[in-house]
Amino acid sequence: MSNLDDLVLRKPKLEDGLAVNELVASCPPLDANSSYCNFLQCSHFADTCIAAEADDQILGFVSAYPIPSKPDTLFVWQIAVHESARGQSLAPRMLEKLLERPVCEGIRFLETTINSSNAASRRVFERLAAELNANLQVSPWLDSERHFDSLHPSEPLVRIGPFNQPREDL
Repeated sequence: MSNLDDLVLRKPKLEDGLAVNELVASCPPLDANSSYCNFLQCSHFADTCIAAEADDQILGFVSAYPIPSKPDTLFVWQIAVHESARGQSLAPRMLEKLLERPVCEGIRFLETTINSSNAASRRVFERLAAELNANLQVSPWLDSERHFDSLHPSEPLVRIGPFNQPREDL
């Protein structure tokens, strides 16, 4: 077990790309990405991704980006947590820290997809919705037969929000 007392939640950097790639590959049922994809996440999308590091090891990673057509919505692509760091609420901690960044100031909704076999991810997002005092809606999005030629389970869209409501001055 890694020492989570020294855990640092930070922006990823280009040099983290390969470690992130290996972390995601070690976290089924996550789909493995190309290392190039993870290098892009750790550089071009670093402002909206977060790495959890302890003892010079990447133990967690959230990849996310604002949806271009919906700038108030952050899409969470993947959350990976190393086996040694599971059961310690690292995933929600990373999401909460990410939402605190200035770049997320205008974010009022969070979207992701979670297939039915990923109960752990579903619990993370249900907990986050409760903590944000926000609605959680699930709707069809990527269908197994129609989009994946039945080679991958359906991926329903999970939407949390609104949150970070702008305050009206009295």
